[in-house]
Amino acid sequence: MIKNILIAAATVISVAAQAQTPHRWTLRECMAHALENNIEIKRMDIETQKRETELSTARNSRLPDLNASAGQNFSFGRGLTAQNTYSDNNTSNTSFTLATSVPLFTGFNIPNTIELNRLNLKAALADLEKARNDIRMQVAAAYVQALYAMELLDVAQRQTAIDSMQSSRLREMYSNGKVSGVDVAQQDATLAASRLTATQANNDVRLSLLTLSQLLELPSPEGFSIARPDSAGMSRAQSAPLPLPDEIFSEAMLIKPEIQAGQLRVKGMEKSILIARSALYPKLSLTAGIGTNYYTASGFDTDGFGSQMRNNFSQNIGLNLSIPLFNRFSTRNSIRTARLNRQEQQLVLDNTKKALYKEIQQAYYNAVAAETGYRSSSEALTSSEAAFRLMSAKYEYGKANITEFNEAKNNYMKAESDLSRARYEYMYQKALLGFYKGDELDF
Repeated sequence: MIKNILIAAATVISVAAQAQTPHRWTLRECMAHALENNIEIKRMDIETQKRETELSTARNSRLPDLNASAGQNFSFGRGLTAQNTYSDNNTSNTSFTLATSVPLFTGFNIPNTIELNRLNLKAALADLEKARNDIRMQVAAAYVQALYAMELLDVAQRQTAIDSMQSSRLREMYSNGKVSGVDVAQQDATLAASRLTATQANNDVRLSLLTLSQLLELPSPEGFSIARPDSAGMSRAQSAPLPLPDEIFSEAMLIKPEIQAGQLRVKGMEKSILIARSALYPKLSLTAGIGTNYYTASGFDTDGFGSQMRNNFSQNIGLNLSIPLFNRFSTRNSIRTARLNRQEQQLVLDNTKKALYKEIQQAYYNAVAAETGYRSSSEALTSSEAAFRLMSAKYEYGKANITEFNEAKNNYMKAESDLSRARYEYMYQKALLGFYKGDELDF
């Protein structure tokens, strides 16, 4: 009987599942869509583009600049004349200049600034990858929660199918006078409770899919469904031994983007110290320029505009050397501040390493607990299934009542639910450990 009941329950669920066959999203598809559409990821990508622009600006600081200027001056009243005497007259002067300067030596400020911005860009890229990893983990957790909710719904639907058939069977037996009306009423109450449980499980599935769809930035969860992982692949993944925390941490230190970002920022702080020290060195630059002007004075004859522009054309080239002598200890304090910033960033990196190790430890012991729970749940399911088969046979031959049958059935269904929860928890925690080692987060 138990075999027929389970087959019928599975058939009911299969028919219901085939009634709607929308595209089912895999975990990889969910992650890819979330990474492409997540707003925080887009914002951090813009930050990365800003760091690229800053690096370009630093590199271009080696190039010569070029500035053009034009001026028009008017003078009224007493002034110096061309004869080196003073008289009351009005003068005007029109000038045009084109000047350039090239930094020759800046106390190594420019190369260190370029390197600092290059490190900042790499750190920003690592931050972006860290944000992507966070999204991957959030999506995977929500995906597993949805899978678990779907498993619970399957169990609830099987339980409802069994209770419905039992209710129909008891009604038929009641009409033949083989059972009392109390048994029928009790079974109807059990069927109503099963239907309520199935309704709640269905609501949990809808809410879990809503949460996942929101992580994916989907406009609506309507029509959204996910694919269940292959049971054979799950069994192979679950049979592999768990790596130890220290082993995982050693590999994570080499690949995790948050560690790389922290290390890059420590190196950046070292460059900041060198940039601050560059203020101690002299600065040397090459300057060059060309210019001309047009001059008029009231009461004096002057050449025409074109003639003066040609005759007054001049060129200049020179070297400018700036030697810092005393700037009220500003440079000294800037160096001190840069060194303190470097120490602070090192502490941030150390804290990031400790936090990562704690995360790995937590994931490891969660996986150990999930593995133990999974094995225990498997044994419990085997025992409860055997007990249900025996009780079903006894009930079939009138050796047990409907209450005993329902109790055995409920224990069996609870064992199925517990196994589903333990299996998906173990699957997720083990995949998470592999993710810390650099494996793709998938199952």
